[in-house]
Order: sequence, then structure tokens, then C-alpha cells
Amino acid sequence: MENRITRLFGIKYPIISGGMVWCSGWELASAVSESGGLGLIGAGSMAPEILRQHIIKCKNATSKPFGVNLPLIYSRIEEMIKIVIEEKVKIVFTSAGNPSTWTKILKDNGIIVVHVTASSKFALKAEAAGVDAIVAEGFEAGGHNGKEETTTMVLIPTVAKAVSIPVIAAGGLSSGRSVAAAMILGADGAQIGTRFALATESSASDEFKKRILSLPEGGTMLTLKAMGAVRMVKNDIFNIIDNAEKNSATNDQLKEIIGLGRAKKGIFEGDLNEGFLEVGQVATQVTEIESVDQIFKNIIEEYNSLIISKL
Repeated sequence: MENRITRLFGIKYPIISGGMVWCSGWELASAVSESGGLGLIGAGSMAPEILRQHIIKCKNATSKPFGVNLPLIYSRIEEMIKIVIEEKVKIVFTSAGNPSTWTKILKDNGIIVVHVTASSKFALKAEAAGVDAIVAEGFEAGGHNGKEETTTMVLIPTVAKAVSIPVIAAGGLSSGRSVAAAMILGADGAQIGTRFALATESSASDEFKKRILSLPEGGTMLTLKAMGAVRMVKNDIFNIIDNAEKNSATNDQLKEIIGLGRAKKGIFEGDLNEGFLEVGQVATQVTEIESVDQIFKNIIEEYNSLIISKL
């Protein structure tokens, strides 16, 4: 599976874990890296000094490459940037913001920069800003999502055709079969979120993991489109927000309903009714909680069997 992504990151398999809030701590990141992929620490749910602790623990847990996912809209982003530079993090994925703001500074410090986009238009802007690779994320993905609602199957070939740098597919990927499909569509790598969010090493609560395993088809939906689309499980708080939107609630009214800490409440603390349960559509294809090592074995075995059968 050697290609532009494995060479760029110095990894065995072109598989990257999602930088998911309240799921992607040092334990998940290091386990993914130890299995031959690229593990990401999700900084979006961390205070700056907590991020530093996770980076240090990840360094102690693995000698293999890992990265940090930084949402650029984070209120303390300058502190986060300073920490990844001080701790000599080699790879940073940026999202939810303008890549031109920080890419040069990161690259000047020897950091490989990857930016997450949901359209070819913004992929081209990220390439122009100097990033080394693009994550093209379809709207099947969990959590914050693109306004365009473009599916991964449509997005990947469009972005791959538009840019010259490597493209990593994201959104709806969880198996060797889906990784193979992404590669055929023009991707150089696959970012997997939901399946790793439900892994043994994920820091998500057991209550969250068990709830996600029981989801029916269509159990997630995009909401909060006016403020920034989020895919989550349809639970009590989802229904309250959905009804408010149908009754033309303003953004200020929606913010009052949401309050603070909904993702932490749902994913990390296991409040299945009042918390945001952010997860991708592909959750219905995940049937059990497995270790990262077992997930990799399953994905690689299925991928190889498909490729060999087509030779």
C-alpha cells in the first residue's frame, strides 16, 4: 500500500484516524500509529496544556509518526500552534478555518500540514496556501460538516482532479472495501473516524459506544445548518434543536438552547439524551467494539483480498 501518503508521513498504511473531539486522545493516536497508520490527537476538545500532556504521552507510547488536528477557529489557536512547535510535532491537520493564516508558520518550523475541506474550491485555496495534502471530507462524516452536503463518492474524484497534491478521503469510510473504493476514486489515503471512535482505545464513554452500536439506518442527521452543519444522533436535544429550526429560531436562540459542553456531555460523559452524539452515517456498519490492532487487521485483510481478486 505504499504511495504518496505513506511516503509523506513515513507510515506503513495510508490510513489516518480522525481528530475527533473527546475520542482522539493519546491512547487512540498512539495505537493507530503503532498499527502502521497515522494517529491524530484531536485538539478541539483540549485546553492548551492538556494538549501538551497528550503530545508528551503519545511520544512516550510510540516512536512512530503521529499528528495533531487543530481546528483553526479555536479561541486559543495561537497557544495551540506554539505548543505543537515547542513539542516538535511533525504533522498537523488543520480544519474549520483559513489555512493561509498558519500554514507558512507551521511549515517554516518543519511541520507537514494537511487541511480538511469539503469542496474542490477550498481544496484549491488550501493548495495555494502551501499545504502538503488535502483531506476531502464528504457529508457522511460525523460532527462538523461542509455546507455543500457533497457525498464522499462525488467529492473525492472532483478534488483529486482539481489539485496536484495528495488527497485523503474522509466520510463514510470504515472497511477495507471502502478504503479500496476511495483509492479507485482518486484518493491517496483514507481517514477513518467513526470506527476508531468506537475502538477500545477511544476516550469516548462506554455509554456512547454502546448507543452508537445500536443505531438504525438513518439514525444520524445534519442539523444546525445555519450555524455550521453538524451530524449527530437523533436524540432529545437533536429533536429540540430540530423543532426550533423548523420554527425559524434565530442563531442567538439556537445558541441559548445549545449552551456549552454538549459534545463533552454526550461523547465523553455518556449523557445520551442531553448531549451531542456526533458520529458518522457509517456507524450502522460497525457492529462491535474492537481494539485498534484488530481494526487494522480486518481492514488490511479485506483490502488485500479485494485487490488480489481483481488482478
